[in-house]
Amino acid sequence: MKTAFLFPGQGAQFVSMGKDIADTHFEAAAIFDQANDILGYDLKALCFEGPEEKLNTTTYSQPAIFTVSAAILTLIKDKLPVPCVTAGLSMGEYTALLAAGLVSFEDGLKLVSKRGQAMQAAAEQSDGSMLCLIGMEPEKVNELCAEAAEGDVLLGVNYNCPGQIVVSGSKAACGRAEGLAEKYGAMKAVPLAVSGAFHTSMMDPAATALSEALSATDIAEPSDIKVIANIDAEYYTSANAIRQGLCKQLTNPILWQRCMEKLLAEGIEEFYEIGPGKVLAGLMRRINRKQKVTNIGNIAAVDKILQS
Repeated sequence: MKTAFLFPGQGAQFVSMGKDIADTHFEAAAIFDQANDILGYDLKALCFEGPEEKLNTTTYSQPAIFTVSAAILTLIKDKLPVPCVTAGLSMGEYTALLAAGLVSFEDGLKLVSKRGQAMQAAAEQSDGSMLCLIGMEPEKVNELCAEAAEGDVLLGVNYNCPGQIVVSGSKAACGRAEGLAEKYGAMKAVPLAVSGAFHTSMMDPAATALSEALSATDIAEPSDIKVIANIDAEYYTSANAIRQGLCKQLTNPILWQRCMEKLLAEGIEEFYEIGPGKVLAGLMRRINRKQKVTNIGNIAAVDKILQS
């Protein structure tokens, strides 16, 4: 069967993630030790023990999720079918590149760390926020943003699944959108606990900083395993296209629903979500209720794969 590996992005983090796996499998523990050496701080302790407030910051959550996902991938990849394609939600796209053999663990971790730092810095220099709208169609979201913007930045940026769209922009515009959401048919409007207006022009400084890091990083040319891009739901065709796509991610919408619909249309039958949490399996249930996603994010799931 045609197989896809999926990798979570920021928001999947939680204190203790990866600990049960590292405590049981030395190969996974070695990945956390390597991450500590690369980053120069104790990421392993942060993942395993917190504090939660620090782990949830953009600076630390992104390298933490990447490392946990990479540790799990290291353990189980030889027990799973070779994927036809890999995909990652926003930051998870870096883990998708790792799984496809296009970046090394060290380079991927350095990029994700730089990305998190740059996004945090850009957020602190601006006054942005994000709002999750439940039960709205994209057209209505566009209409809502047009009314609520009032000259500020505000647009739909995360098209995750039917009935769930995240808008991003200035705090004032997000506040106005929350107040107008019911008028445009939203069942619920939920402010997100994030530090900035991600995936908008307010992240331009972060994109500039990331571009410099990407230009100095070795990225292999895509080959047997495809990687689908968040920004346009198309497969990357070159290393330069990957660099451009990863930069555009920061200032452009994430089209996760369209990515998954493309994979389903092209006959992908098996999906594995590799990493902390079960966000992507949940999104798939809304995209296609009949499609199962096998989640591999804890010791029970890992050992089930290893013993199969």
